[in-house]
Parts: sequence; C-alpha cells; structure tokens
Amino acid sequence: MNEKTLSTPHLHAVAAPNDGWKMLLYKEVLRFWRVAFQTIAAPVLTAVLYLMIFGHVLSNRVQVYPGVSYVAFLVPGLVMMSVLQNAFANSASSLVQSKIMGNLVFTLLTPLTGWHWFVAYVGAAIARGLLVGLGVYLVTLLYAPPQAASVLWIAAFALLGAGLMGVLGLLAGLWADKFDQMAVFQNFIVMPMTFLAGVFYSIHSLPGLWQTLSHFNPFFYMIDGFRYGFFGVSDVSPWLSLAVAGGSFVVVSVVTLRLLKTGYKLRG
Repeated sequence: MNEKTLSTPHLHAVAAPNDGWKMLLYKEVLRFWRVAFQTIAAPVLTAVLYLMIFGHVLSNRVQVYPGVSYVAFLVPGLVMMSVLQNAFANSASSLVQSKIMGNLVFTLLTPLTGWHWFVAYVGAAIARGLLVGLGVYLVTLLYAPPQAASVLWIAAFALLGAGLMGVLGLLAGLWADKFDQMAVFQNFIVMPMTFLAGVFYSIHSLPGLWQTLSHFNPFFYMIDGFRYGFFGVSDVSPWLSLAVAGGSFVVVSVVTLRLLKTGYKLRG
C-alpha cells in the first residue's frame, strides 16, 4: 500500500498511440519491480510462515487426499492465495496512488484507449501475481516434494486467477479515491473470500450449509482447480472451476472496460 509510483509524463511525449500501452505496461511492471523486496519477497515470506505454522500444527492430524500429506496439500492453496492477493493489490494500489499523487493526469493526456489501460494494468498485475506465486512455490520445495499431475491445468488457473484479480483490482482502483476505500474492498471482500476458499482445508470437511455457501465463492473454484493440476484430485470438476473462473473474468472485464471507456472517476 506504500509502494512507490513512477510519474508518467514521458508517455505523452514518447509513446505513439499504438505503442502507448507498452510504455504504460513497462511503467507498471517497473513500479513493483523497483521495490521487489516489499512487493515480492514480503508476500513470499508471509506464505511460508503460514506453511510452517499450519503444517507443523496439523501435519500429523489431517490428511485431505489419500497419499497426500497436509503440507503438500497446503502448497497449491498458499501459492494461489499469494497470486490472487498480489495481483489484486498491484492494480488497485497503483491506480489509487496515481489519483492521490496527482500524476494520473499525465496518463489521461495520452491517446490511450480503455483497452490500453486494461491491458497495461492487468498485465502488470498478472506479472506480479505470478512472480510471487513462483517465489512461494520455490521456497515450499524445501518442505514438500514437487508434484504436478497436469502442468496445463496449473498454468491455466494461475493465469486466469491472476487476470481476474488484476481486473478486480483495477475496478477497485477506479471506484476508490483514497486508500481507506481500497482497504474496505481488500479487507472485507478479497481477504475473507480468499481465506474461505479452501486454502487450508477441503470444503468436504465443512458442515452442509458452509459447503453450499462455498460453491458461491468464485475464489474457491480458482484454488480448487489450481490444486487439481498438482494432485489430479479436486472437490469439484476442474471443468466447472474453469467455467466459473472464466465466466467471472469475462463479466468483471466487461464492466471494467465500460467504466474505463466512460472515464468513471478518472476525469473530473
């Protein structure tokens, strides 16, 4: 939330209309990369602490899938949770910071379309989400052996999850005018839905009512489908998870692109 934001006057001076989105994407990637210790290393450390604490306490008491240790079960959930939360944080915090610091006007002066904004902000969010997820996965190899039943499923849900949360972050950034408003979105929507999506448990271990409610949480399908790529086992069909995650991405993208086209809360 305290990440640095780079000013963008060079976009108007240098970038041609067809190349402007590349400059904006570069600026957004550079923005989080220049403070990688905060934006990448810190989330990796947080996820590893979750693994150490929950794995140590429950490793000998819980076995969700036959032949899969609880620590191994945790790894995909923590990786995807990190991907989702950091993809959201990147696009949301960038846009809100630009509003507060006043340098958003330089981007508004460029001939960039709504599509250009969308691709640049969401693209950078995907990049950060995947980098953090990869970092978490590499560190967790110290605690659990690598498993991959289907690399394609893993890649599909990682990209789709990061993309969906990048769009949600962009939507939150458009709506929020200050960090307090963005924090409401993150703390009362993103965080609870992520933690209640089966990161630390299988929904089959929940009472009937909570199992039913879990099926209305799109985050559950992203995490469950991602976990299927590792073990070939999931709580619901990976095709259903793919359909729900893909449908959610399309719906949120259409809404966000519409708001970008109208300049919602961007042009006073």
